[in-house]
Amino acid sequence: MQKYIKNLVKKAKEASYKLSRLDNEKKNAILFRMADCLIENKEFILKENAKDVTAAIKNKSQQNFIDRLTLSEKRLIEMSESLKDIAKLPDPVGKIIDQWQRPNGLKLKKVRTPIGVIFVIFEARPNVTSDCAGLLFKSSNIAILRGGKDSVNSNKAIAKILKQAIRESGLDFEPFFIIEKTDHKIVDLLLSENEYIDLVIPRGGEALIRKVVEKSKIPVIKHYKGVCHIFVDREYDMGKAIRICINAKVQRSSVCNAVEKILVHKDIANTFLPLLKSELDKYKVEIRGDSHACRILKKIKKAKDQDWFAEYLDLIVTIKVVANIDEAISHINFYGSHHTDSIITRNASNAAKFTKEVDSACCFVNISTRFSDGFQFGLGAEIGISTDKIHARGPMGLVELTTYKWVVEGDGQVRE
Repeated sequence: MQKYIKNLVKKAKEASYKLSRLDNEKKNAILFRMADCLIENKEFILKENAKDVTAAIKNKSQQNFIDRLTLSEKRLIEMSESLKDIAKLPDPVGKIIDQWQRPNGLKLKKVRTPIGVIFVIFEARPNVTSDCAGLLFKSSNIAILRGGKDSVNSNKAIAKILKQAIRESGLDFEPFFIIEKTDHKIVDLLLSENEYIDLVIPRGGEALIRKVVEKSKIPVIKHYKGVCHIFVDREYDMGKAIRICINAKVQRSSVCNAVEKILVHKDIANTFLPLLKSELDKYKVEIRGDSHACRILKKIKKAKDQDWFAEYLDLIVTIKVVANIDEAISHINFYGSHHTDSIITRNASNAAKFTKEVDSACCFVNISTRFSDGFQFGLGAEIGISTDKIHARGPMGLVELTTYKWVVEGDGQVRE
């Protein structure tokens, strides 16, 4: 296994130098072909995905897990369109970030360059295979992709079709590598290959990410859990607030940008909470609340301490009544995961205060947390949503998958 890994990472590093020379026009043509091939081979991909879904049902996996695992014709079309959108975006590689001239005549430029070889570890979302392959290819990075064992058939099928498109386009090297072996030792071995792999991006549960951070000898960009909040302020629009909260919780509850906690100003709680509960009940959402919320909403569950930190990824929401915006911000900064938090308000000063003081990658005003997404941001897709503060934060698109180099030009200057 050690030999297999060493050969793979060496090939990946060699391919990274070749990919860095590929021009934007060629990359875009290949991306469009990859997009078309997904649709042309949809029956094969869905058939392979059905094997994974059947196994998950047989293993009595949770419904939210099965939802993330399941592909459909609609989702395949979205994956295809995402690759096309990536192709249409400006290529960040080679762009000049800044430039200036020193008094001694030296001309300095900061130029965007690929990071190199990026190892992406993900769990049961097979669409990640095409999203990551597309984003990393467009940004001239070589991808090493390792999905979870539960989605192995789906991932292999998608990778096979994408590589078929690449071969048809005449590329003479592999721009991405998929790890088909499910042995966990492979991940540990790859995490030690800091000579050949430049960055690790884990996408999955908190346990996976913590394990990767502990074992990796390579820099890691972390995407921790999404404990997303909505704060409904005293000055608010009732219709918008209900619609946003419902969308953020039920439109797709199994993903990291679904809302998990709703904070409500005390002055509107008696009016707003019964109406919110009435709508949540239509979708069979389980409500847990603090003591104040429990007094207003009879028969809801009393929230436990761990509820305020929990990422449910399910039709469960926890509600807290707060005295003011300061308490809301303090609560979010303490219990949240610094992912995505939103305020619903008519007060421009409070909106500005919220976005300034909430320490999260994405701070929203009067919109659903479900918009925290690379595609929705116009990034084509995303490699993940970083909750880190260094290098990249929030949805990671093409620009976040580059670094820079200094290019300095002179005319014979020497240092005195």
